[in-house]
Amino acid sequence: MNSYSYIHMLMIISCLDREGESNMDDKNKKEFILEGLGCANCAAKMEKRISELEGVEAATVNFVSKTLTIVFADNSDEDKLLQQVIAIVKRIEDHVKVIDKNEKKGQKVEKESCCNHCGHDNEHGHDHNHRSGHHHHSEGTRGEVIRLAIGGLIFATAYLFKFSFWVDFSLYFLCYIIVGGEVLVKAFKNIFRGEVLDENFLMCVATVGAFSVKEFPEGAAVMLFYQVGELFQNIAVNRSRKSIAALMDIRPDFANVKALGGLKRVSPEEVELGDIIVVKPGEKIPLDGKIIEGAAALDTSALTGESMPREASAGDEVLGGFINKNGVLTIEVTKKYSESTVAKILDLVENASSKKAPTENFITKFARYYTPAVVLSALALAFLPPLFISGATFSEWIYRALVFLVVSCPCALVVSIPLGFFGGIGGASKNGILVKGGNYLEALNNVDTVVFDKTGTLTKGVFVVTDIVPSGDMTEEELIEYAAYVESYSNHPIAASILKAYGKEIKKDYVENYFEISGYGIKAKVNGNQVAAGNGKLMDQEEIAYEQVNAAGTVIHVVIEGSYSGYIVIADEVKEDSAKAIKELKNLGIKNTIMLTGDNKAVGKKVGESLGIDKVYAELLPHEKVEKLEEIETWKASKGKVVFVGDGINDAPVLARADIGIAMGGVGSDAAIEAADVVIMTDEPYKIAVAMKVAKRTRKIVWQNIVFALGVKAIILILGALGYATMWEAVFGDVGVALIAVLNAMRAMRV
Repeated sequence: MNSYSYIHMLMIISCLDREGESNMDDKNKKEFILEGLGCANCAAKMEKRISELEGVEAATVNFVSKTLTIVFADNSDEDKLLQQVIAIVKRIEDHVKVIDKNEKKGQKVEKESCCNHCGHDNEHGHDHNHRSGHHHHSEGTRGEVIRLAIGGLIFATAYLFKFSFWVDFSLYFLCYIIVGGEVLVKAFKNIFRGEVLDENFLMCVATVGAFSVKEFPEGAAVMLFYQVGELFQNIAVNRSRKSIAALMDIRPDFANVKALGGLKRVSPEEVELGDIIVVKPGEKIPLDGKIIEGAAALDTSALTGESMPREASAGDEVLGGFINKNGVLTIEVTKKYSESTVAKILDLVENASSKKAPTENFITKFARYYTPAVVLSALALAFLPPLFISGATFSEWIYRALVFLVVSCPCALVVSIPLGFFGGIGGASKNGILVKGGNYLEALNNVDTVVFDKTGTLTKGVFVVTDIVPSGDMTEEELIEYAAYVESYSNHPIAASILKAYGKEIKKDYVENYFEISGYGIKAKVNGNQVAAGNGKLMDQEEIAYEQVNAAGTVIHVVIEGSYSGYIVIADEVKEDSAKAIKELKNLGIKNTIMLTGDNKAVGKKVGESLGIDKVYAELLPHEKVEKLEEIETWKASKGKVVFVGDGINDAPVLARADIGIAMGGVGSDAAIEAADVVIMTDEPYKIAVAMKVAKRTRKIVWQNIVFALGVKAIILILGALGYATMWEAVFGDVGVALIAVLNAMRAMRV
């Protein structure tokens, strides 16, 4: 084995090892639904405490999709750890239910009935028996509105009419209990669970404090407007969750399986390989398969973002998630639902939030220290000025401290930041761009170099024989025949184009001793003759004198029995949007565009010049592409990122080495979905620029929320300390800011 083959084999083993590690993670990874989770701050606390458990390698709570993902350590007692997890969740939010996502519908980790307390709908269609969730949510919202309306009516009566002190106090206190009783109970329970500095406790201290300094209207009003703000915030978050879920609404509902008695409607999970299914007009294709009868126009937009219908007929491959626009299709199932493209895409997008962006991690850490810091400041503000400033009263400074407490909740940030990133990921997926995490979406903002593979990335990868040039006594027919036979076992696009140009049946028993040399070519014995077909490197290795050809395409030289017999030129067509993609990337501020190709220098230079690419490196072997990428990494700016764009299969080592790997996945390319950090489902290079635009828009929205929330809170804190801000402004600084931030975050979904 030569050194090139050995290095290439090591890279493949390395990729397989990594895949093995990934599978190991999958084996130890479990997902749970946190039904009834409505507090982003609580979600962050759950994630932190579950991550700290011995036996848990990693834990992530996705507030947007209400899911908990845990990676257990090897040989850990999962059942025991699960009970500890449930205890942590209960301690933080006692009404939240922990449901195993992979168990059968309706089966729970916990034994209690799920609907006793949650009142939240099942927006994401997770596999648990909660069909009446929307009804419960609607009933809960209606009850909440009625309760707040009664409280508001009592408050208005007390505020508008003159009553005696005790009647006034009684009306405001009654309003306070009706509206805020739930908050008081939660705060009281949380004290015994050790959850002191949560928003319920802070709100109780602030409002009870207001009553104690005889500010009855403000005490009741703060609780009333806090609850109204929370209601609107929950509605906004639930709507944004549903909007994001709608962007990814590609999950098929049923499959019509051909059975003895006719068609049988079953769940896609129940369909087996080889089953025959029928898809009628207007129905979603439930699983990947091959059309065996019928023809139709297919809406592929759910997977690719492309609005133009795609025609399909007998013999064509189709994917689950496509919608049949017309005609009846009979399809043979080629993949089980769990292995289908639609299942993998859904899993990828739903779990994208587990890979958090640096901004999200910063906000989570910030919130952990921010609330205690504000509470300590409030205590200092309440008790220090009256001790050191002459004429200062405790009642006045306690009131100012209470303003601090009301405005201190970091929910605006903790809710809106992950919502913004998840919205950006959802919006990108609607356009056929799958981003595997908020960290990759944020990293796309700092790209300064984009490195492209050529074949299948900037070009179509559809090779056509353009020239057959024999040498000596060899005829064109003989040359293409020998080339076709020697290439007959190869899966390379070049081999496919030669076989297509030959156009006759290959008798495989004529071919012996087949040996493929990666990056060079192929050697084999054809009908008793030793034949070699490959590039100039192979000719040099075999010490064959050959004709130097400066052709605008890939040149395959053919040697028969040690004698040079001619060459074949194969050209590849550039994609329609490649030049537009390069131009747009430069408009977005990308400093370097580079192409790496195994093709000859003439072809590489021609393609590079036609597209406006800055640098072209040609005639590279697979391991040399990795080495060249490592060299390019040394050129980048300190915070700059290098993107590699390839086809996701034979470029796996380079995709893995780059800061961000983008795969031209093509619809249904399993290897592409596995290999890269970002997958372009439509094979369009221009979508790389779209992905970067989505990233920039998402970052802009996220930072708008950060600056707005912290800015408003800082202003109210300063005004409160100086005595200019009342609790009314403080309530706006808490729930008002959170509501505006959530609504702003929803804009990230629009691409």
